[in-house]
Amino acid sequence: MQLGLIGLGKMGGYMAERLRLGGHQVVGYDFNAEAVEKLTASGNVGVSSLEDMAKKLEGRKAIWIMVPQGKPVDDTIAKLVPLLKAGDILIDGGNSYYKDSMRRYKEVTAEGLQFVDVGTSGGIWGLKEGYSMMVGGDKDAVEYLRPILETLAPAADKGWGHVGPGGSGHFVKMVHNGIEYGIMQAYAEGFTVLEKKDEFKLNLPQVAQIWRYGSVIRSWLLDLTADALAGNPTLDGLQAYVVDSGEGRWTVFEAFDLNVSAPVITESVIRRIRSREENNFTDRMLAIMRKEFGGHAVKTE
Repeated sequence: MQLGLIGLGKMGGYMAERLRLGGHQVVGYDFNAEAVEKLTASGNVGVSSLEDMAKKLEGRKAIWIMVPQGKPVDDTIAKLVPLLKAGDILIDGGNSYYKDSMRRYKEVTAEGLQFVDVGTSGGIWGLKEGYSMMVGGDKDAVEYLRPILETLAPAADKGWGHVGPGGSGHFVKMVHNGIEYGIMQAYAEGFTVLEKKDEFKLNLPQVAQIWRYGSVIRSWLLDLTADALAGNPTLDGLQAYVVDSGEGRWTVFEAFDLNVSAPVITESVIRRIRSREENNFTDRMLAIMRKEFGGHAVKTE
């Protein structure tokens, strides 16, 4: 089966290779000419324009978009719509906000095309492990894409599913990422408690390896953490700066809208934001208040 793929960064490139190994042909486009050349050298087909992509794809066209969320997705769709025919499928496999995906579903459907939103997890490990995919859209469009989805997934019947109508795939992925934030925060805090216990001189890589087997907190994330600690047990050279894709925030906002208490996810998002503040004003305010009401000492530069 053919698939158009827009966005040949690390994840897009790995997806293209997994599809090639699964017997599918990818027709790929990227602003980066080197990425297009690399795709062609691997045995797939690289093109220099969206118009060329539309010509290369035969029959009912399916085009998977892997670009940053927001305006880049809208701009890409606007350029593609005139190049496609009724029944052709646009797939957004990036980290889009689910309400944007609901809107795009309506807009694309009004043009006689179909729109599928795929919340995609797996990152750079997807080539080897397969991708977890949460799929939203019309049933017939998803069924048409089944060979592609089964190839990208860890197994044909595992790690992916049609979860609901347009927008639902990105909604489920949003909550997935919110949960991920909370789990990561818990691991980070736990390992910090271990590291601070000077009395025991604990070997953190050893502890991580112990927890990987038989423990109720074992996970793939713990496996990756153990590998990272083995390579750099004291985290030398790293800054305490954690970025976020926005999906954790969206999960918190949605929890508020639905009157759902989600303190762990909320706090994990706050901690990420806090990590970017050097000598942050909030903590300095707390210090000066303690000094004023209790005469507590403050540290100065």
